[in-house]
Amino acid sequence: MDLKKALKEYNEAAAAKRPQEIIDIMTNSAEQLVKDKIGKNALAVGDKIPNFTLGNANGEEINIYDCLAEGPMVISFYRGAWCPYCNLELKAYKDILPQIKELGANLVAISPELPDNSFSLIEKHELGFEILSDLENVVAKKFGLVFKLDEAIIEVYKKFGIDVEAGQGNDKYEVPLPATYVIDGKGEIVMAYVNTDYTKRLEPSETLTALSAIQNK
Repeated sequence: MDLKKALKEYNEAAAAKRPQEIIDIMTNSAEQLVKDKIGKNALAVGDKIPNFTLGNANGEEINIYDCLAEGPMVISFYRGAWCPYCNLELKAYKDILPQIKELGANLVAISPELPDNSFSLIEKHELGFEILSDLENVVAKKFGLVFKLDEAIIEVYKKFGIDVEAGQGNDKYEVPLPATYVIDGKGEIVMAYVNTDYTKRLEPSETLTALSAIQNK
């Protein structure tokens, strides 16, 4: 999948169906994130990731440094199963999972949603990698990615039928900036992509380039 192209096509199709009032609210919300410099303290290349343990869709506890003992990792933070841009990104990673494995690496995706939602997402898209539940964004906060949705955008999402509260099991309305990290076996970040514009994502093939560089060290 050409993720950039798929995201652009979805964005254009969605915008064509939305009233200008809704488009303006979403645009203003996105611009405010930039003004507020959300993500300015996000972990970056050269930083070491914190040790953490999260539950997967089956209720098993997964420790990130136990995974790193097996080799490098790609970690993808996403907003939730309700986000179509996140779904496109996860499906694009599914496509390159064999190449990630060939490079001796693993992939995990992390969201603040309950395990049941993660399980449904895995089944729906036949994903072959772990999705971890970062309840209340505890880990995402350590990565410097979390912000609270503003009231206007919450109302827009409700009109879309998006129930963030039910998905997360709380009423905090906090979500992570979508972010992608490539981590070496020692826990050091060798590539980081964080963007306040949730309609834009790193092309998954770029993670393969970063993983190849680790392998060739």
